Amino acid sequence: MRTFYGVIMSAVAIIKGISPEDITVQALEMINAHEALTNGKPVLIKPNYLNASHPSTGITTDSRVIEGVIKFLKQQEVQEIIIGEGSGFSDTFESYRIAGVDSVAKRWNVKLVDLNKDDYVETHPKNPLTLKKVKIAKTALESTIISVPKLKLHRIAGVSLSIKNMMGAMKPKGSMHTHLNSNIADLASVITPNIAIIDGIIAGEGHESSGNPVEMNLVIAGTDPVAVDSVGAAVMMIPPNDVKHLHLAEKKGLGKCELNQIEILGEPIENVKKKFRRSFLSKFLRHVG
Repeated sequence: MRTFYGVIMSAVAIIKGISPEDITVQALEMINAHEALTNGKPVLIKPNYLNASHPSTGITTDSRVIEGVIKFLKQQEVQEIIIGEGSGFSDTFESYRIAGVDSVAKRWNVKLVDLNKDDYVETHPKNPLTLKKVKIAKTALESTIISVPKLKLHRIAGVSLSIKNMMGAMKPKGSMHTHLNSNIADLASVITPNIAIIDGIIAGEGHESSGNPVEMNLVIAGTDPVAVDSVGAAVMMIPPNDVKHLHLAEKKGLGKCELNQIEILGEPIENVKKKFRRSFLSKFLRHVG
């Protein structure tokens, strides 16, 4: 966080390059991500494996970005690193295998877990909008969280980025889709990512599982997940204030949604933005929702 004319600014880095691993490390260094790590606490790297699609489809997190996160954490001498996801539509370990995450975990001697099989703790969000109680994976509750979502659109929520990515650490996931946007904001108040880094190597337009890849070759990172997601939305040319769950998360005090209160480091949004096409179904569901 920085101050500009009395306004507290959130810093978000946009880094573009040919090596996903290198630009991930560069982005994390640029935002001083080490300051968000808690001594002695395990670090949970939470990717997005909605299903067992390869990252080249624009649906799931690139294992090379995960490897960059691990490399950065090893440089910070983090002792316990966990990669954890609870896939919604496939076996989590099959998703890891197809994405190549199992090989990354083995190479770096990092623990790989299926959050769907974790112990769960019933939690009550403070001052909830709609989500009165929710069961959260114990691993997520006890860890410093690095959310590593894909840069992609979503049928109902508009975008599927770092705070929505926390749905993989709760159950039952299906219960979230009534009042989805307010539920996402409430969930984020219980498990707020300490660091967010969006995989925009091969992004996804259409909707969250349409498999319409868009080559971007960038990552977006910060310690304010609402700000990171807002920048991610802007890169896809979706106005952040049009994304209801981001606006609600800002109102709950979870981060900055207004772009004029976000300091962009690295590449300007104008240099990397691209118009992402929404599917007809996305437009229809957002209208009726």
